[in-house]
Amino acid sequence: MNKTYYNWLENIRDWCVSRQLWWGHRIPAYYCQDCGEVTVSKESVCTCPKCQSSNIQQDPDTLDTWFSSALWPFSTLGWPKTTEEMDYFFPTDVLVTGYDIIFFWVIRMVFSSLEQTGRLPFHTVLFHGLVRDDQGRKMSKSLGNGIDPLEVIDKYGADALRFTLITGNAPGNDMRFYWERVEASRNFANKVWNASRFIMMNMEKADVTDAALDHLTLADRWILSKVNHLAKDMTENLDKFELGIAASKVYDFIWEEFCDWYIEMVKPRLYSDTDETKGAALWTLKTVLVNALKLLHPYMPFVTEEIFCNLQEEEESIMISAWPEWKQDWDFASDEAAVDTIKEAVRGIRNLRAGMNVAPGRKATVFVVSEKDEVRSVFEDARVFFATLGYASEVYVQADKSGIADDAVSAVIKDATVYIPFAELVDIDKEIERLEKEQKRLEGEIKRCNGMLNNPNFVGKAPAAKIEEEKGKLETYTNMLAQVKERLEQLKK
Repeated sequence: MNKTYYNWLENIRDWCVSRQLWWGHRIPAYYCQDCGEVTVSKESVCTCPKCQSSNIQQDPDTLDTWFSSALWPFSTLGWPKTTEEMDYFFPTDVLVTGYDIIFFWVIRMVFSSLEQTGRLPFHTVLFHGLVRDDQGRKMSKSLGNGIDPLEVIDKYGADALRFTLITGNAPGNDMRFYWERVEASRNFANKVWNASRFIMMNMEKADVTDAALDHLTLADRWILSKVNHLAKDMTENLDKFELGIAASKVYDFIWEEFCDWYIEMVKPRLYSDTDETKGAALWTLKTVLVNALKLLHPYMPFVTEEIFCNLQEEEESIMISAWPEWKQDWDFASDEAAVDTIKEAVRGIRNLRAGMNVAPGRKATVFVVSEKDEVRSVFEDARVFFATLGYASEVYVQADKSGIADDAVSAVIKDATVYIPFAELVDIDKEIERLEKEQKRLEGEIKRCNGMLNNPNFVGKAPAAKIEEEKGKLETYTNMLAQVKERLEQLKK
């Protein structure tokens, strides 16, 4: 915005400051109705200084709204008197505003402050874009396309609205308002709430003290290291005013790393009556959640404050709590790498199962084969939660393929291969029956498409888009049929 800013200042023009408005600062100009003398005064003028006439009339207009707004940084603090408020709050720190009022407001505050106080009113101006409707139009009374924020808050909550407006677009760019995005933000708030409830419901299962640090597992160190780096990254982003990037990072951490991965990793420990690391799991859950809530608080202040005050008693309010800082003690780079390997293997297993339509409830034996001792050690240490995440009935970690059936399906990851016996994943007879039904269905769809595309009446009269749509369907069905036939041939062997 530098060019816009300096272009205005270097090409300044006279400014008509009078407006015909009901409300505003009334122009302090007084006109003598007898001799025409004009007097501008801080005090009310009752007598003409030139002819002594008392037939005086004040200008009926008000000053332009932006003239009054230009005085805002200091006129609200007792200026021209010297006050405590003026000493403390002026000049202020950062001004946040839309790019559409750079000249109307920002520049006028700057030159008014310089003229009246000799100081700049702020050192940094952060510009944001405009919120437009879902068609990209500026919200206006004439179009009737404005969104009442109170209506949004009533439906989805203030936190969801705040989070929506600060995510999903680059700084300074306009954004379109979609109700679906607010709903997604509300769902995120619900995710945080439900994860917090789960943790608080399990807090009584073991003593949660700092002594638990002696029993931290691979998963615990991984998530501590993740939230540790998150605090460092977000602080750097916020210092650079990269608010949307910081918000995306805390969103991804809470939803994916903390909820979808870590909480699932520790459930077997929480539900076990004999696991000695249960206290470490609960300590980690609480500690990481507290830090994540603090990082999320600027974006979702209400739900984070409610959870924070119910989760812990050490700090009175999240609003005045200490901001998380990076700690050397929580830097577990090797553990992060180890868990990334586990996650890669789990994704491979889930992709295999999804491709074969295996029901989530059907468990199977999982073999992890790697020639490297350090890789096998990772899977040995993570055996409990790897089995849970990988839907494994048993996990075997070994250096070669001995004892693994030839028909086992596999997923290759870095420095290792994961094998699952085919017969344990699929009921072969039922799968053949299902695929034969799918083959018949696809053959029927292909016949229908060919019938339409070979019909001169359809090709001659149908819109071009409809013809292309049917061609696309024919290509898709043909490819699917080839895959089904190939799969059937493999199974019947």
